[in-house]
Parts: sequence; structure tokens; C-alpha cells
Amino acid sequence: MTADGATEFAWRPIENGDVVAWRRLLEAIEAVEQEDEHPSEEDLRERFADPYVDMARGSMSVWDGARMVGYHWMKARTAAEPFHDFWQVGGVDPEYRGRGIGARLLGWAEQAAPPLHDERFPGVPLALMDGCAVGSEASKTLFRQLGYEQVRRYHTMVVADLATAAAELPESPVPNGVVFLPFAPERSAHALRVNNDAFRDHFGSAPQTTEGWAHFVGGVAFRADHSFIAYADGGDGAVGEPLAIVLSEEFDGHRQATGKRDLYIALVGTARAGRKRGIASALLAHTLRRAAAEGFETSTLGVDADSPTGAVGLYERLGYRPAQTYVAQRKIIAR
Repeated sequence: MTADGATEFAWRPIENGDVVAWRRLLEAIEAVEQEDEHPSEEDLRERFADPYVDMARGSMSVWDGARMVGYHWMKARTAAEPFHDFWQVGGVDPEYRGRGIGARLLGWAEQAAPPLHDERFPGVPLALMDGCAVGSEASKTLFRQLGYEQVRRYHTMVVADLATAAAELPESPVPNGVVFLPFAPERSAHALRVNNDAFRDHFGSAPQTTEGWAHFVGGVAFRADHSFIAYADGGDGAVGEPLAIVLSEEFDGHRQATGKRDLYIALVGTARAGRKRGIASALLAHTLRRAAAEGFETSTLGVDADSPTGAVGLYERLGYRPAQTYVAQRKIIAR
């Protein structure tokens, strides 16, 4: 390790062999923040295989001896319009807060991000994106002091009793002229097409690439048997254009920590050709009923609080309630 000259800590990129210590740090943060985040070691290892994450140059860990006490990593986007929002995630062990580690990690990111950005989007403006929970005054103050601006709010929404909610779901038959099919590898490209069409008018959205999509649907948490695609009915058993998707994940770390199975709805999207027909709500209701019948006890999703498609209201009608709100923070990096 290379010692940081300003502190007693050691600073170096996060390595694959650090996941045990990294998970312990995240558990210490979760014990205080109570954000219901419980990644497993397998979840953390997947960061190293993400085609848009460079852990060797785009991550940093802070160590007090053998104890990881701070971390930070960044993920590039697939497009830059009008600038490149370079996402970053980090945290500091609650026992080590107030010692400048968080500020130093964010300062490191401002130096580490430009070379990675220039390899993908030379000549395009760069912005760093981060976030914090509403009510986290220390984080909000830190971001403000470092020149970040609040740009968007996101809700984490939860169905706390999936069995009851599924039993009380409103009638949501499959819309006329539509068929629901389970996700399968041969349908993955159709789901990707829907995803990129559905989200192109959403704040901060960028089209998913085939490489990034393969990493997502090949992930340890992805649940193909609880993911569905809606198609136009082509007649005689054939299907036409893909219209909507509901794609799900289940995180083993969450189940181990809480004792409950939670169906995380990773993506809900409707292509323009399928909008205003109730397809997404019917498809999500179908997914939730299946999950409840197979033993899932809760369901969680994240949503843009100002979604242009009225997604928050849709989810509330299906039994979801806001559990926590986060504020996206952005800093334009002068070049």
C-alpha cells in the first residue's frame, strides 16, 4: 500500500481480493444509514466485470491497517449529451467520519475521472454525479461545499407485504392484442430494444449497449423467471413488436440480512408504440402476483420522483409506497 502523506491511512484502488473487507465496511455503513442495502460478495465482484467500470483506475479504498474505512468507485455512461454524467458511489465508515476522508475521496475522483472520460468522450464536457438521502445533512453540506448542485430526486418504493398487496391488486387483464412472455436469452435483444426506446426521454438516461446489457442480464442477481416482455400479438401463436418489459433481480445479501425474499424490480419500461394502453401496469401486476405465489415477501424499486410517464402514481396504485428519497448531486468539472 501507498501511505497518504496527509493522514495515517493507506489509499489504493479496490482489488478483487478486498471484497470481504469491502462488504464489512458496507455493513457498518448500513447499520447507521438504514438504507436497506445488503450487497453480497458476489454482487461486489461483479463490479470488476462491468464494461463501464475501471476498478484499477476508477476506484479508491482507504485503509486503517487491515480495515477498509472508506471507498469510492465510478461508472461511465454510454453516451454524453450534452455532457458525460460520470456516476460515482462511495462511503465512509461511521466510526471514521469527520476526519476528511469523504472530501478527500471526492477530490480524488475529480482527478481520476478526466482521463477515463477523455478515452470515451474526448472534447465533451464532464460532470460528476453522486447522491445522498434526504435528511443526510452532513452529506448535503459536503456536496454543497465542494460545488455540487442538487439536480433530481429519486424514490425507493417498497411493497412491505407482497402477499396482501398481490391479493388486493386491481384487475389488470392482459390488454387486447398483447401477449406476455417470460424473459429468455433469445428474447434479450427485444428487451434491450424496449429499454432503449422507453427511457430515451428520461432525465439522465443513456442507451444501454449490448455489452452493458449482457453484463446486467448475466448478473448473479438477475431473475429471468421473474422477468417478462409484452409483445404485440401476431396471431396464430406468433408475436409481433416488443412493447414493454418488467425485469427483476433478487439479492441474496438482502435475504441473508433480513430473512425475507425481496423482488427488486430493476426495470419497467414501455416502448412508444405501447404507451397509454395499460401494458406496463398489467405486466408489473402479473409479475407481482407470480412473485407472491412463489414466496417473495416484499418488492422494491427505484423511480424518478419527477418521471415524465407518471411512474410514481402507477407504482402507488400497485401497492408501492415511498420508503426513502435520494437527491442526485452534480458537479460540472471545468476543463
